[in-house]
Amino acid sequence: MSHERARELVVRFRAALRAPIPPGPALPEGLAAPDARELVESMLLARHLDLAAHELRASGHGHYTICSSGHEANAVIGRLTTPDDPAIVHYRSAALQLERARQVPATDGVRDIALSLVASSDEPASGGRHKAFGGKALGIVPSTSTIASHLPRAFGLALAIERRRKLGLARADERDDGIVVASFGDASLNHSTAIGALNAVSYTLHQRVAVPLLVVCEDNGIGISVRSPDGWVAARLRSLPGVTVFDADGGSLFRTVGAVRAAVQHVRRTRRAAAVHLACVRLLGHAGSDVDTTYRTPAEIEAALSRDPVLLAALELIGAGAASADELLALDAAAEARVQSEAERARRSPRLTTRAAVLAALAASPGPEVMTEARGARATLAGATLAQGIGAALGEALDRYPGALVFGEDVAKKGGVYGVTRGLVARGGPARVFNTLLDEQTILGVALGAAVSGSLRGDEPRRALLPIPEIQYLAYLHNAEDQLRGEACTLPFFSNGALDNPMLVRIAGLGYQKGFGGHFHNDDSVAVLRDVPGCVVCVPARAEDALALYRTALALAVVARRVVVAVEPIALYHTRDLYQEGDGAWLSGEPEAAAEPWRARVYHADARDLVVLTYGNGLYLSLRAARRLERERGLRVRVLDLRWLSPLPIDDVVAHARDVGRVLVVDECRQSGSPSEALAAALLEQAPGVRFARVTAADCLVPLGDAARLVLPDEAEIVEAAAGLVG
Repeated sequence: MSHERARELVVRFRAALRAPIPPGPALPEGLAAPDARELVESMLLARHLDLAAHELRASGHGHYTICSSGHEANAVIGRLTTPDDPAIVHYRSAALQLERARQVPATDGVRDIALSLVASSDEPASGGRHKAFGGKALGIVPSTSTIASHLPRAFGLALAIERRRKLGLARADERDDGIVVASFGDASLNHSTAIGALNAVSYTLHQRVAVPLLVVCEDNGIGISVRSPDGWVAARLRSLPGVTVFDADGGSLFRTVGAVRAAVQHVRRTRRAAAVHLACVRLLGHAGSDVDTTYRTPAEIEAALSRDPVLLAALELIGAGAASADELLALDAAAEARVQSEAERARRSPRLTTRAAVLAALAASPGPEVMTEARGARATLAGATLAQGIGAALGEALDRYPGALVFGEDVAKKGGVYGVTRGLVARGGPARVFNTLLDEQTILGVALGAAVSGSLRGDEPRRALLPIPEIQYLAYLHNAEDQLRGEACTLPFFSNGALDNPMLVRIAGLGYQKGFGGHFHNDDSVAVLRDVPGCVVCVPARAEDALALYRTALALAVVARRVVVAVEPIALYHTRDLYQEGDGAWLSGEPEAAAEPWRARVYHADARDLVVLTYGNGLYLSLRAARRLERERGLRVRVLDLRWLSPLPIDDVVAHARDVGRVLVVDECRQSGSPSEALAAALLEQAPGVRFARVTAADCLVPLGDAARLVLPDEAEIVEAAAGLVG
């Protein structure tokens, strides 16, 4: 149905231009006739690319038919901004991308979009991995933008423009009035991600902080089959405190140019956010399999066709005397021929044919340069707690990397809920250590925008912004985890490795807090983090490990461009003693220069009765259990602190398992979905015959008070499981 209607749009356009066309309004001030003709050309090219998408799909070559028809007025946004204005755009932005491509020599926007339709490995944005508008050269961050999940990053990018300049990290060739552009659909305006991001914009403007962000809501009145209530989008946008709204009628090229120009100039001049409400129509079904006649009446479809922005733009040009009908018909024919030629080229272009080729866009294993970067000066941490070790690592990062930013809820003057960041605001200054509003999506969005800003600009890695955001509790991550899964770690995949967003995310978590807690402060699940391709996860348990791990984590970010998440065991933050009160045995020893990626730390390396694999609070419990087993049963237990949960230190695990022959996993996370499952699978595959058992938390949320001990592993369980395994 959409395929036929796409053809009908072309037929209608040509028929209308062959009929008499009366004079109309003159070209608006500032829009020259050649520029107007180029805008219409981009709109025509986008239209023919939509038709090509359906034809390629019908012939079995294409894979993507979410079309831009009805939204072509967004070409004006591409025209009136530059590749120096970072953009993250809606999935109906073909005309916008074509206009951006005009500004980039040696870029063929039509060819690039045609290649994307067939998932060609020659396609420059993602290399055929996903259909996404954008590319580094265009200044457009590739994104799916399906639920406005890109808006927190766009907000972060806008903040980063000003923060880079304030910290003296901006490049000399950067324009002083650069802005960020983000576009999205009317249905996405209702998503919690959009609401949170736009609230963060207003919250920040209210504090008189610059936010040079232009958001564009492309309102076609319908989200798949669900209609937006009349007047809702306008009312919602105008309710945003501090954000100036500009109305643009996408059915009039002339009025759209005026509104978008005014909005862009407003943001450039005032450094304050603005919103463009761009009225559009959806001329085809939502996507390839969508039959919109099941929920749109013939009259509704005909009304939409009568508002075709490409046809109306052409009629405006003819009416203004800026082009003749014959000139625009020739432009249309040339656009059709050009698109057909590129579609044929795309049919013959190569595809991704091996697993290795697909995986190549994800971060590769770190090379020796990571350890070179990670090794810092010898640090004196004698007698330090885990919290103090983390604070020392963060302070060292502020000293070493001028773009390092430490931020989150309560991290500045208070020093965090547990005092981990105490003193850092005095060390790094309020521009580098600062509090955010209480919204995890926004915290991660600020990090995403800051991180990608350096990648877009080509900054020297050690002088780029290096975000170190804090999520106050692991349970609070879950409302924002898509910012890691769908935005942070997918960016190299979507951009064929051309763009990245390196960062170190700190999350206070895991169980065993005493006198405080319940599930929201004792979350014992890391499954969601381990499930994200490309995400590195580590867990420091002691002060010296924190310093060594965080040096490596930051080197992984700076050199290997990785996203690293550190889950910090809250219960161990201020722990001092291990075996008995006053022994100070949990306090820091001599730290490593850095922690080698994916290598475990070994305790009691000469023990040969049993190997215990563990991490976090499990290390504390396992070392206590190992002492009891030796004293009470004469068993010598080797303990491996995994430290890295993704990727796991499998080589060390397998080597020690083969050496000893008996393995017990002590995993404080739930039995289902915990790292212990992956360890069991690795040993089954690579060390068959090794005797294996595990002690885990129950498949249950952590309850409040002493009842927490009923679902979490304890020392006695470990002792009994170990004795039973050894026999």
